[in-house]
Amino acid sequence: MDVLTPEQRKKNMQHIRAKDTAIEVKLRKALWKKGIRYRKNCKELPGKPDIVLTKYKIAIFCDGEFFHGKDWEVLRPKLERSNNSAFWISKISRNRERDDEVNKQLLYLGYTVIRFWGSDIKKHTEECVQVVEETIFDLALAEEE
Repeated sequence: MDVLTPEQRKKNMQHIRAKDTAIEVKLRKALWKKGIRYRKNCKELPGKPDIVLTKYKIAIFCDGEFFHGKDWEVLRPKLERSNNSAFWISKISRNRERDDEVNKQLLYLGYTVIRFWGSDIKKHTEECVQVVEETIFDLALAEEE
C-alpha cells in the first residue's frame, strides 16, 4: 500500500468532484437516452440531489462507496486499523447520518428518494435505469388511483 505525504493527500482530495462525476454522467446519459428528463444538482432541495425528476418528485443520488460507507460493518474495522482512523470514521459516519437526514427531509417534502452505489451504476447501468422507470410507473399508477 502506497503511503502519501500530507501534501499529496491534500492534492488528491482537492480533485474529488462534488458534481458531474463519471457515475452521475453515465446514469444521466442512460436516462436521457430513455427519454427521461431531469434537473441536475438541484440546489433548492435538501442534499442537492444529483438528479431530480421534478415531474414525478424523484430525487436520485449517486453515492461513492467509500465516502458514503458502503458495507460499513466491513469498512469500519478496516479503517480502525488505518492511518488517521479517527478522522475517516468520523467523516464517513457523519456522511451516513447526513444521508439519512436528507432522505427524511426529502420524504417529508413528498419526494421519492433513490440512492445508487457508484459500482452499481458502472456495472449495471441498465438495471439502475430500470429502477427509475419502475418508480415512475409506480408513482404514475398511484396518482391514477
